[in-house]
Amino acid sequence: MTEPKPEFLYEEHPDHPGWMKWGFKDATRYNAFLGEMMVRIDEDGHARVRMTPQRQHSNLANVIHGGAMLGFIDVSLFAAARGFGLITAGTAVTLDLNTHFIGGGRIGEPLEARVELLRETGRLLFLRGLVVQGDGDEVMAEFSGTIRKPSTPRR
Repeated sequence: MTEPKPEFLYEEHPDHPGWMKWGFKDATRYNAFLGEMMVRIDEDGHARVRMTPQRQHSNLANVIHGGAMLGFIDVSLFAAARGFGLITAGTAVTLDLNTHFIGGGRIGEPLEARVELLRETGRLLFLRGLVVQGDGDEVMAEFSGTIRKPSTPRR
């Protein structure tokens, strides 16, 4: 794994034991739009990435806008990969992201991506998961994606 970058945040969450705060320190970057994000790795080896959608994430039906949901899913791939200890931050990129929307996410209620690492190769991470919400883990979306890991800097 590459060295952590100073512009990136990955530290224990003071209000949520067992969870790590994750994201850019620069509030002018896209990730800040999603709000506070947390990640943890469960005993089964799956990552859980959490945000709480607010009004700015809603559409006119007062549910989570599809673009906000896609953004959350995309960013969750990277938060999960960081939680797995496979990347830190920086120049990793999304190669593909396949998503099926299943339900309308509610505003003001924690939204969670549960991410599973399917395979790691020298340059790629293959991941899949579900986005759930509520006490009954109501499924909002399912997804799969591929991340290309950062290249080793040339000297």
